[in-house]
Amino acid sequence: MQFVNFVSSIAMPLVILIIVMYAFMEKIKIFDTFLIGAKEGINIVITIFPTLVGLFLAIGALRSSGILDCIIHFISPILNQFNFPTDIMPLALIRPISGSSSIAVATNIMKTFGVDSQIGLMAAVIMGSTETTVYTITVYTSSIGVKKTRFVLWASLLADFVGITTSIIICKMLGG
Repeated sequence: MQFVNFVSSIAMPLVILIIVMYAFMEKIKIFDTFLIGAKEGINIVITIFPTLVGLFLAIGALRSSGILDCIIHFISPILNQFNFPTDIMPLALIRPISGSSSIAVATNIMKTFGVDSQIGLMAAVIMGSTETTVYTITVYTSSIGVKKTRFVLWASLLADFVGITTSIIICKMLGG
């Protein structure tokens, strides 16, 4: 354990030292290169900022409107037919949209049911096996100017569905 702590404490300084040594050997002006990268980063932020504001506004409206509760109430009878735990549905619906909201939902699930409960384990596995799809697609496609994301969105949402479903099946099989 001490070795892991030692490696983790020297990792970043070692990486910085290697970069500086490489730049010195190759006669690269480190600060000038850093400034060029920082300017490019600011341009990317300016490019994607309006998209992010719209996405965050939509997420806020979705969370505060109560539409998630309405959707869960509507599809609960169908989910019960497949023995799908409805307590995990808020996480399954919000995870592809927002990372911070899904962390809040997962934390609430774990506080309510316990971290070692089957629902708590399902929430943890879902958090680890899925992505904030809409956010990721928004950031990456808007930073490079892609406008047609329909097929990317459907493929990504399908992958999230598979990840969520597989998480639940495996947690039930393992008897968590």
